[in-house]
Amino acid sequence: MSDWRPTACILCSINCGIEVLLGGDDDQEFLKVRGDKAHPSSRGYLCQKASKLNHYQNGRDRITSPLRRRDDGSFEEIDWDTAIAEIAARLGRIRDEHGGEKIFYYGGGGQANHLPGVYAASTLSSLGSVYRSNALAQEKTGEFWVQGKMFGAPVHPCFADCEVAFFLGKNPWQSHGFPRSRFVLNEIAKNPARKMIVVDPVRTETADKADIHLQLKPGTDAWLMSALAAVFVQEGWYDAEWMQQRSRDFGQVRPVLESVPVGRYCEIAGVDEALVRQVAAVLRDAKGVSFMEDLGVQMNRHSTLVSYLNRLMWLLTASFGKPGGMNVFNPLSALGVHTGKPPKFSPVNGAKIIYGLVPCNVIPEEILTDHPDRYRAMIVESANPAHSLADTPKWREALAALDLVVTIDVAMTETARHSDYVLPTPTQYEKWECSFFNLEPEENAFQLRRPLVSPPAGVLGEPEIHTRLVEALGAMPDDLVASLNATLEQQGREAFAYQLMTMVRKQPELMNLVPVILYRTLGPTLPGGAAAAAPIWALAHFFAQRHPASMNRAGYEGEGPILGEQLFEAIMDRASGVVFSVDEPESSWQRLGTKEEKINAAIPVLLEELEGLSEETSDRDPAYPLILSAGERRDFTANTLYRDPRWRRRDFDGALRISPQDADRLGLSDGGHARITTHRGNAEVVVEVSDRMQVGHVSLPNGQGLDNDIGDGGTARVGVAPNELTSLDQRDWLAGTPWHKWVPAKLDAVDPD
Repeated sequence: MSDWRPTACILCSINCGIEVLLGGDDDQEFLKVRGDKAHPSSRGYLCQKASKLNHYQNGRDRITSPLRRRDDGSFEEIDWDTAIAEIAARLGRIRDEHGGEKIFYYGGGGQANHLPGVYAASTLSSLGSVYRSNALAQEKTGEFWVQGKMFGAPVHPCFADCEVAFFLGKNPWQSHGFPRSRFVLNEIAKNPARKMIVVDPVRTETADKADIHLQLKPGTDAWLMSALAAVFVQEGWYDAEWMQQRSRDFGQVRPVLESVPVGRYCEIAGVDEALVRQVAAVLRDAKGVSFMEDLGVQMNRHSTLVSYLNRLMWLLTASFGKPGGMNVFNPLSALGVHTGKPPKFSPVNGAKIIYGLVPCNVIPEEILTDHPDRYRAMIVESANPAHSLADTPKWREALAALDLVVTIDVAMTETARHSDYVLPTPTQYEKWECSFFNLEPEENAFQLRRPLVSPPAGVLGEPEIHTRLVEALGAMPDDLVASLNATLEQQGREAFAYQLMTMVRKQPELMNLVPVILYRTLGPTLPGGAAAAAPIWALAHFFAQRHPASMNRAGYEGEGPILGEQLFEAIMDRASGVVFSVDEPESSWQRLGTKEEKINAAIPVLLEELEGLSEETSDRDPAYPLILSAGERRDFTANTLYRDPRWRRRDFDGALRISPQDADRLGLSDGGHARITTHRGNAEVVVEVSDRMQVGHVSLPNGQGLDNDIGDGGTARVGVAPNELTSLDQRDWLAGTPWHKWVPAKLDAVDPD
């Protein structure tokens, strides 16, 4: 039996530090998992989901050889040289005949698998590919767009120090979102001087601990948040002097909020007006308020507007740039795949591209057309759009219509089954890997994870896959690589860095090839087989150039290249992670990406949408009298990295939750069966009667409905895949994010036989 090994959980964006006790055959099994007390952010904290990580590491759907689709739809194993050569040739033909912009990229990460996205930038640049997307585009891009307009910088809450915690469509007891979330929630709940406010149609576990739960009707968050903001303006409860000094154009916002009919909007939301005014008074009197929104509103009606109203509350409560409030953080690297300035709109539908990402709900529409600019090929990496995105039937149709689909992944996913080639990779515990979800404003940490176990023969790491593709496409600057290797061997890293930076300045087109260049040069010199971590060296130096004072406060000494080398060496040496940035809340003002260090309060198109709420209602289609939330997070649900349903100790089938009143009306009982029908599809579900649900609202969990390998080429599905029930056209008008939390539905009792 081996010793405990430090690594991180990969099931959500917090990536808590964990330690794993290995055992079994060749020490390949995860016998036990515990929190890593040495991790600088999580400090030993762990939720119950990470204890089942062996189901990911040793999953049944693992693939260990490159696969090529036959004409009859089955797959055959091929060798890596054949796979790389054929894929590069087919991608090259599509580029040469139709243009590289017809090659679409989906993925680039996941919750803790972010190095592939770094290397993918080199492949995409070699192909001239410019359109891409990932899961952020079905969740966060509306929020990103608003934040960019108002602050021009990334902002995050500080719940550990806040006086009031405000959760909007967010259940951190299950979905986390900040370090040590359950511990912090309990600390807030126990302290009489602190308050917790939850806005959610469901009585969640977080709502159980809250001082005030605004249990609104599904899909009415825009009316509720408008009423809350309007109370501040109409009562004169905001700091007018602070607003004048710290924001721009609030004069455009004030008259819109002054005209909001608070009582009527509270009635539309189904929340007592007196309770809304009580919440406003609590926020008014607080010294520091931390706000967090999540998928409950970001995948719902008026999602971008709600993100805007949330941020207006930051201004009205003067919660930005102060302890326990909302502050700018410094990530080691920006998330996403970047190969230059992205297009502004998608080529066929003209959908707005935010953060370089095409809205997920328009991608099939961009394929299923005879438009000359349609996408013709797709590279999918560490992602599963055929299961995880809206309207699964339409996604299957779109994948079949492409000239080429290449999936790079660990398992035989639903998307892989519709691909022309499937390239198998190590799991996240068989390679050097990291997460760029470094979001903390005050003490920000980064962990470079070491491999815990050896990968099986036949798989290839993503850095090697992308480097081989770049070489097969003839895009690798071989002479430069040879020269850099000679410099590195003869003169060391400093001269190597100078030569590389000089060449990139002279030839800016080399910038996107830097990851694969570093992999072939610096990579082999790194200890422990850490070649994949070579781009982290460049990121460490870039960060040191931009934020030396933050690094000095974190304990690094000196300036310039010395700081960058110190940070990189610390990252390489400290397996449990390292604090790389320490900042004071007041520094947030200097980090705003706006004019005059002021927050832009007015977004005209969203103020127009806000004014239009007065003419809109939340009436439901009588043919679909229920509202389905598709993808609720529960104790035993997780992202689809857990493909094996045996990890779930409870709620194995992923029951549909329904209120007792609706269950009585429909003749349903706990454990019974029903058929749920939406505009897009239908499915048979197991019923759970729950007093957490309000009348007219039902929910299905996330992570269900995967096609699990049962041997001999057969598959079995457990639970309902929520996106068999969702549609592409139900989406936010601006960001294109889907309305997964507001799906009109009907329910009928069925005989399970």
